[in-house]
Amino acid sequence: GQFTVFAPTNAAFQTFFSSLGSGVTVDNVDVNVLKNILLNHVIASEIKSTDIPAATYVSTLSPISSAANAPTISMFVQKSGSTVTINGGVDSKGAVVSTADVDASNGVIHIVNRVIQIPTLVDHVVDNPEFDTLQTVVTSAEQAAVLSALSGLTASAPATLFAPNNAAFTTALGAGGFANGATSAQVTKVLQYHVTTAGNVRSNQLSNNQSVPMFTSPVQNVTIVLGTGTVDIRDTANNLSRVFQADIQASNGVIHGVNRVLQPAL
Repeated sequence: GQFTVFAPTNAAFQTFFSSLGSGVTVDNVDVNVLKNILLNHVIASEIKSTDIPAATYVSTLSPISSAANAPTISMFVQKSGSTVTINGGVDSKGAVVSTADVDASNGVIHIVNRVIQIPTLVDHVVDNPEFDTLQTVVTSAEQAAVLSALSGLTASAPATLFAPNNAAFTTALGAGGFANGATSAQVTKVLQYHVTTAGNVRSNQLSNNQSVPMFTSPVQNVTIVLGTGTVDIRDTANNLSRVFQADIQASNGVIHGVNRVLQPAL
């Protein structure tokens, strides 16, 4: 087949090995860690730099678990001019392409300046500018408990996040929006209402009229509404929020980007 490999330099690997602990080298690094990291740099199709849009998600070959047919980690790729950035670049856990389009008989190599680490749910929110407002709200001092809960998710105990984009928050927080003037406690409940307790739920696991429990106390549900090629989420106020970006896979869960803030009973 044809592949795209984002290839870290020697110096990038030395920095990565050092981050794993004193004395870690290519000769003694944990094989399983190295295998997952290497697969996180490979895409199962050839993608030349000229074919990369301003922003897109692609699936790497790095599985989230050892289970058969386990989903693989998503990579967020951005291009501005001729600069290609992976997973937020050096300000996050990603990298920047230093040399693009090294052609090969079975694909293409893009040389990168850092080892691309496997992203968590929080990393994927931070890396995508579409989720800047969500990041601002979740990382505020008042929502420290929510951030701690999201950061504490693991591969063995994952969650699914329905992540509103910036425009969704503008509507919800603006004049006439249901969250305009909300207290910190109410904002916490709104954020919790976007995380399901059902685990790593990908789009192909959703069914029409499915009731999904969310992480509020007491538990409140959303309802899945499937159309022809569309997925909508119905909240307690009977509003529909459409999934515009499905299956952003992280190490500890999956994100579905939605175009409306879900409204719980406050």
